[in-house]
Amino acid sequence: MKTFVYIDHFKGEVQPASWEALGLGKSFGPVSAIVFGSSIDLIAKAACEYGADEVFIADDSALKDFRVEVYASTLSALASSQSPELILFPTTTRTREMAAMSAIDLNSGVLTDATAVEVKGDKVIVTRPIYEGKLFEKATSSGKPQLITLRGRAFPKPEQEAGRTGKITKVDAKTDALTTVEGYNVAEVGVSLGDAGVIVSGGRGVSNNPSLQPPAGLDEKQAEIWRAHQGFKLVGDLATVLGGAVGASRAAVDAGYIPYSNQVGQTGKVVAPDLYIACGISGAIQHLAGIRAAKMVVAINKDADAPIFKVARYGVVGDLFQIVPALTTAMKKKLGK
Repeated sequence: MKTFVYIDHFKGEVQPASWEALGLGKSFGPVSAIVFGSSIDLIAKAACEYGADEVFIADDSALKDFRVEVYASTLSALASSQSPELILFPTTTRTREMAAMSAIDLNSGVLTDATAVEVKGDKVIVTRPIYEGKLFEKATSSGKPQLITLRGRAFPKPEQEAGRTGKITKVDAKTDALTTVEGYNVAEVGVSLGDAGVIVSGGRGVSNNPSLQPPAGLDEKQAEIWRAHQGFKLVGDLATVLGGAVGASRAAVDAGYIPYSNQVGQTGKVVAPDLYIACGISGAIQHLAGIRAAKMVVAINKDADAPIFKVARYGVVGDLFQIVPALTTAMKKKLGK
């Protein structure tokens, strides 16, 4: 099966799930990587080291910033000329949009958020979660090429073989677009939620520490947010010790405690860490939908009836402001930090 894998990156920083997609593509036979952008030679080299037999690169200043019209048109033109049977993408906001637009250009279809992919004859069968992750369905597309986005951390990452080389083929960029990028801000979020093996998240409960006295002059809402920031500092300290990322529930984000980029759940990031620690999160159904792929969930909540305990492997009923610092201290000692 002729397989292409799109390598998603931002300013030269590759989305790790791209290498997972490359490893999956390699399991179906020879695989070609696709890299778009500006000054992307190092990414093309890395793609070869991760297993690509050939790398198609569109290196153009017009591709320096992601614009879906330009990227999708370039991909569509490449796919039309090379006729791959399968195109794999890591699931990101960029690739969802790009795959959908390319599928329209190619008169095909796209299957998103795959957690398993199998080939039977000329059919590619995808397993993906539905109904907020409560069930899984098997689906296939009749169009060619078949475009599939893969859920991060659902597939093994191949070993990088330093010095491995492959064929590098340059392709033309399709630069016509109605949009321009005037500028942007990059949020500093530390370890990426999508890539993290450990995530420590906080909910509305991080603001409920009555022992903390806020600075004078703050109104009620400002005092609440100040307490929440102190609570999230405890969450962040534990995440740092464990080498993980800081997450949050939608309630905490909506309350203004922490930026949206930290939100975990159906309307935030869908994550698949090895360990997920929920601190002061009750467990709304939308949040649970975002953590169903976590290998282990640990819940800390003072409400013994909180829904989060129904999905947790381990649950601690108690005051997070006592438990989280004690856990951080214990982990520092255990890990020699």
